[in-house]
Amino acid sequence: MRLVIAMISKGQNIVINHPCFSESAHHKFGRIHLPVAPVCNIQCRYCIRKYDCANESRPGITSKILTPNEAYERVKYISERDNHITVVGIAGPGDPLANEATFETLELINKEFPDLILCLSTNGLLLNDKLSDIVRCGVKSLTITINAVTSKTAGKVYSAVSYNGNRLDNMEGVQLLLKNQWTGLTKAVQAGLIVKVNTVYIDGINDGEIPLIAHAAGLADANIMNIIPLYPQADFAHIIRPIHGMLSNMRAVCGTHIPQMTHCKQCRADAIGTLGEDRDMETEMLFSILSEEQYERVC
Repeated sequence: MRLVIAMISKGQNIVINHPCFSESAHHKFGRIHLPVAPVCNIQCRYCIRKYDCANESRPGITSKILTPNEAYERVKYISERDNHITVVGIAGPGDPLANEATFETLELINKEFPDLILCLSTNGLLLNDKLSDIVRCGVKSLTITINAVTSKTAGKVYSAVSYNGNRLDNMEGVQLLLKNQWTGLTKAVQAGLIVKVNTVYIDGINDGEIPLIAHAAGLADANIMNIIPLYPQADFAHIIRPIHGMLSNMRAVCGTHIPQMTHCKQCRADAIGTLGEDRDMETEMLFSILSEEQYERVC
């Protein structure tokens, strides 16, 4: 019983201090996203990762891919100057679990900054395979993007799935993806991780299944769900982004199954600071200047 109470208390502390899991925390505490994971093992029909603009805030873009050592130095520099940073996350620009640099980075950060909450986002394809590594590296919170419950709908959302270096047939690929997402979610909860389910609201494609995702996630004891309005681009550039009323109605329906996140800012893969007040480009410029100064001193 004492162990169970301790685990619950620890989980509550993570939620309270995590800007993505707690609405009351998002304007008090900040996060650092480390873009160390460029490789992705699936292709979502709404995803374009190659474009970067200083005025954009959307998932999957970054100004630079960092090495694990560069990521460590960034965390060290920012955390020494900003005591509001509580979370270090890896959210891309690809899938973190498909990149060994993810685990090298997490090990470095966990060793030197044990008080920071480690977090990562994944599509879930490799969650079964990598769960022991995730736990070993000290990750405490996990986000899984799940956009469907049936392979028919998943086939509309994803155009490619690669597993163990092999590109699978579309139907075989999405069936494996769905299986691994739900099995991985259940095992992650059982391992004591705080779990958030992200779902992209794609009107006319997966809107009928979003309540089913919420129901299944709630049954699996996920902590919270984040329904994200589609950012129209790539194959879904023609689909209209859900308006606020549509999003609110969907969250109300899904909220009967699982708590809903309502303050998501659809962050970049290199986001820094509190939600809505990112300093990613400012920091990138600063690190460029520092790198030039270091080069000049060596020369």
